[in-house]
Amino acid sequence: MAGISPLEISASSGHGTEKDPIPAQSATEIPGDSKVESDNDSGHVQDGVKLVEAITTVWSQKALWSTFALLWLVCFVSALLASIDTALSPYVTSSFSKHGLLAVINIAARVIGGVVPLSLGKIIDIRGRMEGFVGSLLLITVGMIMKATCQNVETYAAAQVFTWVGKVALGFVIDVFVADITTLKNRMIIFAINSTPNLATTFAGPKIAELFYEKVNFRWAFGAFTIILLVVSLPVVAILYYHERKAKKLGIVRPRSGRTPLQSTVHYVGEFDVIGAILISGGFTLITLPFSLVSSASHSWESASIIVMIVMGVVGLAAFVIWERFFARVNFFPFEFLKDRTFLGAVSSHFVVFMTTFIWDAYYSSYLQVVHGLSISISNYVLNAYSLTSYFTGPFIALYIHYTGHVKYPALVAIPIYLLGTALIIYFRVPGSQVGYLAMCQVLVGFGVGMIGQMAQLAAMASVRHQNVAVALAIYGLFGSVGSSVGYAVAGGLWTNILPVKLYEYLPEDSKNMTAAIYGDINKQMAYPIGTPIRDAVIAAYGDVMRKMVIVGSALIPLTIICVVVWRNINVKKLEAVEKRARGNVF
Repeated sequence: MAGISPLEISASSGHGTEKDPIPAQSATEIPGDSKVESDNDSGHVQDGVKLVEAITTVWSQKALWSTFALLWLVCFVSALLASIDTALSPYVTSSFSKHGLLAVINIAARVIGGVVPLSLGKIIDIRGRMEGFVGSLLLITVGMIMKATCQNVETYAAAQVFTWVGKVALGFVIDVFVADITTLKNRMIIFAINSTPNLATTFAGPKIAELFYEKVNFRWAFGAFTIILLVVSLPVVAILYYHERKAKKLGIVRPRSGRTPLQSTVHYVGEFDVIGAILISGGFTLITLPFSLVSSASHSWESASIIVMIVMGVVGLAAFVIWERFFARVNFFPFEFLKDRTFLGAVSSHFVVFMTTFIWDAYYSSYLQVVHGLSISISNYVLNAYSLTSYFTGPFIALYIHYTGHVKYPALVAIPIYLLGTALIIYFRVPGSQVGYLAMCQVLVGFGVGMIGQMAQLAAMASVRHQNVAVALAIYGLFGSVGSSVGYAVAGGLWTNILPVKLYEYLPEDSKNMTAAIYGDINKQMAYPIGTPIRDAVIAAYGDVMRKMVIVGSALIPLTIICVVVWRNINVKKLEAVEKRARGNVF
């Protein structure tokens, strides 16, 4: 489950548009208890923010809509590559007899991918959106080259980190840039449109992955689609570069400062708040990484290394707070965010949704293939019914927001639907059940999660001023990534501690010595036809551990209600008039 982190103000006017600064507005729009200031109260606007505002000032409507179309194409190829990657992952790990490490590999990638946007948000605010876009493509390229050439699971794990961080960064930069060129009322429409490629890649990705795996190999799949992604991304870089140059020629963007390299280094250390970035990134990493280490069964919670990592993580975050409060010249993270209940509730709901979902979703593709005998493509069609429903309903939810402006109440309505879909999986995810019922549950979960996700993301953006939206989206993405890493950790812990035991218990006496080999390779698990004693033992073991995963995930879903209830009842439609006064050519 992807996916990704996820901004408008005119340089001349300085009006806040993410938050209504007009005191005459009613409490249902922007309540008076908010602590977030308007943009004109904030005297420090980063150069990257000024640059994108200059671009929207000089470009035409034709350039605006061309950019929307090109970004959609990039989203399409990126989604297709991600779908292929997900479908092939169990077979890549199995090629090294390490199928059981599938969740562990993803935990490390999610943790790092969640922390990186914090720094990336600051970088693109200081340097510009184009630089972030190019850097994201570079990370994906490096990761995919490593996957295409890996000879062991360690290299593949490192490649997964590069690939996932790049994918998250690319989605984050695109989201930030879309927010730069849209108003709040219409923003979710473009977000939803950029998600529509998944309607096609849900079906195309697994089938392409299956064809590459059966006819060629997984290495060529990674290489081919990396090249395609780079080709379709070049026009976006070109159009941003062209309008950046145009803005500079017109004097809208000031020329280079003339500082020496040493002076520039000192300047950007202060602007970027390098010390703050290191403290918060290191703190979050040290706190969340032990989940992956413990779930891999190489450590225990009582081990000294785990305890030291957690303690150092807490110390790092405490040091970050002290540094930002008393010493930082430019804050890495605007602390007023933490005082805003809507923002805190929005990112917390994102955390809970991702955590509960990935607890039961981590090994779902393997389950469908091993227990129900489905192919790579068909199993991923069922798995992706979740995201397919979310993306299909996305544009309709966005139109609802466009016409009503409501954010909080639709999210509350979606939670029971999400809980129903997940709870039904407990009943239907057993050997012998009809696959159609599992697909139905995926549809219900996808609808609920899609609505909660859209409303939470919009609520988070509506709670901050323009110059902080990049960091706000990074924090939103961080909570989702940490939530998914916790979910993967729980799933990995259940899988590595229960499945081998149950396999040994259910395997025939003369086959118990094959437990380790069968556990580590999905191809060996499926080598025995359904109905044979060994395959039936594998199916029974899968059913046991999967049922426990779904029960744990379902039990935690009610936490989402608490997270959403605390939101203010913001109506983004009523903010439109304020935003229009502070824009260039935007939608």
